[in-house]
Amino acid sequence: MAEIIPFKGILYNVSKVSMEDVLAPPYDIITPDYKEELYRKSPYNIVRIDFGKDQPGDSKTDNRYTRARLYFEEWLYKEIFIQSKTPSFYAYGMDYKIKNKVKRLLGFLGLVKLEELGKGSIYPHECTYSNPKKDRLNLLVSCEANVSPIFSLYKSTENHISTLLSGISLKKPYMESKDTEGAVHRLWPIDKKKDIEIIKRELNDKAIFIADGHHRYETALEFQREKKNKKIYSIAGEPSDYTLMFLANMLDEGLTVLPTHRLLKKIPDNIIKKLSEHFEVEPVKEDFKITKKMSGKKHVFGFYQKMDKVWYLLKYRKNNLLEIVPDIDEIDVIVLHDILLRKMFNITDVEYEMDINKALDKVRRWDFDAAFFLNPTRVEDVEKAALSSVRMPPKSTYFYPKLLTGVVINKFSVFDGYG
Repeated sequence: MAEIIPFKGILYNVSKVSMEDVLAPPYDIITPDYKEELYRKSPYNIVRIDFGKDQPGDSKTDNRYTRARLYFEEWLYKEIFIQSKTPSFYAYGMDYKIKNKVKRLLGFLGLVKLEELGKGSIYPHECTYSNPKKDRLNLLVSCEANVSPIFSLYKSTENHISTLLSGISLKKPYMESKDTEGAVHRLWPIDKKKDIEIIKRELNDKAIFIADGHHRYETALEFQREKKNKKIYSIAGEPSDYTLMFLANMLDEGLTVLPTHRLLKKIPDNIIKKLSEHFEVEPVKEDFKITKKMSGKKHVFGFYQKMDKVWYLLKYRKNNLLEIVPDIDEIDVIVLHDILLRKMFNITDVEYEMDINKALDKVRRWDFDAAFFLNPTRVEDVEKAALSSVRMPPKSTYFYPKLLTGVVINKFSVFDGYG
């Protein structure tokens, strides 16, 4: 079973800063221009720690990772950051609008004991890249802190946690902040022992599925291994045995997963003819919204290529090409990558775009030869792939809205054992 414990979180001091000036989205969606804007917002914006700027003359002893540590220490000294007095979980709510529908996602932040992926109760679902892991490890080594949480899911029909979080969310939050998409983020400390026990009890036998933050989890494992190689552990455990997670019930109706579309630099000649060997190919007028035509259908993709005046709706016909793990052949993004891109066309150079209109513009400008459009990956498919030990291709899921960085920080030096 996964072990989840409360901790003495590091929080921004709301009496000294405006939360909308100091919080930031996850580092991997911050553009260079937006990074500059975050720097201008406040000298205490969390981006200076989590995703700081490189400077001319950087060296092994003076670089964005060492500067991140200095900012951390300075902000603690100035009480820009303050520490919770007792080990706590932290209820985290997000109110947002998607497709003109108002939704709310409620979860909580806590520390989860690290396990080797697939060998315990913590399951990944996506492949990772080496470069982001190197960057996150450098930051972790320098600051010895989890600055941004890993977005994770559990599955429970008991509803004790959901009831607890709903009740807490009616109270005045410790902090409130609106992100650039208009979502409102709120935080409430959970420090009563009976409430902490409710959370621990319900999750006692539950698996945890990483939704967003695979690089950070694998980095935490690497950091733990480095620590183990350097010293003998105490019986009570070490801070590096745990990592910061946001946990939400995958049965919560407030969860939203958005698709990420695929852009290709090069495509084979006569691609429509080749696609028709394994797909039913239906031309669709360019002014028709292809995503509406695809919505809710399995094994259906949209396709658009440069210099064409129509979309194409592709409906996959199962045949002997399908050599995927049983039960995983229902997941569209795996069919697209394993069957269409890899086996049919041997394409590995793929880029990604969330916005369908931006993807289209890039093809029309001839930046790319073509684009494939997908329906969102279902939450139950994330669970299915994880439990089958199958890693989906990168960017298979985009959980929305994104958690804000800096809401709560786990600093290893203030770790209290088992809370």
